[in-house]
Amino acid sequence: MPDENFRLRVESEIRALSPDAWDGCANPGASHPTSETPPKPLIDEVRAVREQHRAVPEAGCAAVQQRPANPFVSHAFLSALEESGAVSAQTGWLPQHLVLEDPEGRIVGVCPAYLKSHSQGEYVFDHGWAEAFERAGGRYYPKLQVAVPFTPATGPRLLAAPGADAATVRAALAGGLVALAGLRQVSSVHATFLTDADAQALEAEGFLPRTDQQFHWHNRGYDDFEAFLGDLASRKRKQIRRERREALDNGITVHALTGADLTEEVWDAFFAFYMETGSRKWGRPYLNRDFYRLIGERMADRILLVMAKRGGRWIAGAINFIGADTLYGRHWGAIEHHPFLHFEVCYHQAIDFAIARGLSTVEAGAQGEHKLARGYMPVTTHSAHYIADPQFRAAVAHYLERERRYIAETGEELSELGPFRHAGTRADDEP
Repeated sequence: MPDENFRLRVESEIRALSPDAWDGCANPGASHPTSETPPKPLIDEVRAVREQHRAVPEAGCAAVQQRPANPFVSHAFLSALEESGAVSAQTGWLPQHLVLEDPEGRIVGVCPAYLKSHSQGEYVFDHGWAEAFERAGGRYYPKLQVAVPFTPATGPRLLAAPGADAATVRAALAGGLVALAGLRQVSSVHATFLTDADAQALEAEGFLPRTDQQFHWHNRGYDDFEAFLGDLASRKRKQIRRERREALDNGITVHALTGADLTEEVWDAFFAFYMETGSRKWGRPYLNRDFYRLIGERMADRILLVMAKRGGRWIAGAINFIGADTLYGRHWGAIEHHPFLHFEVCYHQAIDFAIARGLSTVEAGAQGEHKLARGYMPVTTHSAHYIADPQFRAAVAHYLERERRYIAETGEELSELGPFRHAGTRADDEP
């Protein structure tokens, strides 16, 4: 590529880009079904990003690159959110996807971004920031959100094409986010559940680092679930065996469904679970039945539904997404409630599947210290935040410094309470 500036544009819908163009950056090497030709999108000029950025020649997004597949940044997942109406201006998520091109018009980077009129569905909470800024006379909304909507799972956000200089592309996209913030006159930009590389690129552009905590299970080369239990203290082994046994009382059976097993009848049942539980937890669930229809059509082989049945009908279920090395647990729901069924369907079955598939990690979603006793250990997650107002930025920076210390200390304390035999004096070596 000649030593000339990159060019950034903003797309107001992801279908303006073909699956191959987007996924060539997000998940290189995947094959994608041909879709109908999209309408010509509205394209906004942002700016040419800082002078003399360089990249390697032949940097087409369709080339092959080694990177763990992440289902949530795929065109299939993000387009299902938009086409179903779960993500739209009406729901407070207006797509503002950044597209980075070289001087020949080849796409060398993309970034999923949204103009937000609220702070729902993000899982990195800034409601207090909004309230404080508006009490001081500012206008917090709209803001710009770099994220996968409704999905608290770590993954790439500044997506570089294979063959391009990834660090250069990340820096260009990070600078483009700041430029877009000025163009849209927003108070702030928030990039959540970041990889280390993306976090570093954004911090170099002046974003403030923030940490939080989740609980993930890690595969230590286990042959089966019993081998995993062998790593636990005796008391924890007995507890989990009891949970798994009693979860299946009352004639309950559990089924792991993926691919062609995901029929419309199964999706109907799961959506009923999602609506029942989501209505109690959030008041109004974020997703709709059309979203599940679309992902069922487009990515069934990357979805695992763990479903429980009793008396010939489905009574509970959990949806997981399958990455190259990680199983991502998302929503759970039930229309009947039985002791330990939640733990079996969401956590124990996920470990079973990960071991069978040779996956290295199970991410079980946001929050939940109850996961610790089931072998899910604390992991630090990262976000980055650009605050336009200097005084407000200073206040947020001070808050985040204290919050990061608290998260680090909490993680250390929880790790010592883990169920593994080597996890400290609380562990128990009885057979």
